[in-house]
Amino acid sequence: MMGFTGFLIAITIVCFLLILAIMVQNPKGGGLSSSFGGSQQLGGVQKTTDFLDKSTWTLGGILIALILLSSLSFNGAASGSKVLGEDETAVPTTTVPTTPQAAPAATPAPTATDSAK
Repeated sequence: MMGFTGFLIAITIVCFLLILAIMVQNPKGGGLSSSFGGSQQLGGVQKTTDFLDKSTWTLGGILIALILLSSLSFNGAASGSKVLGEDETAVPTTTVPTTPQAAPAATPAPTATDSAK
């Protein structure tokens, strides 16, 4: 199976070919097919336009498939996350000391006054 780097190279090549296929086309019907002006009776222009249209859709589909497969290759190759290494320790949580509650003021217990004195 192709590695992630292989998928990146394949995606780059397909993108380049897709750019070429799109740049050759002309939305007004000129493009590459305008250079075959005399062969319109033979259907050369229509075949060229169909070929460029089909190649654009095919390259687009291949590009999407490569992107999805590279995503699976990227996630499937690693047992853990590539963003955070497994050797990293958890950040220790610090506890904020709370202010001690003031003890209720000790009130002297009422003493019984001895009236019999």
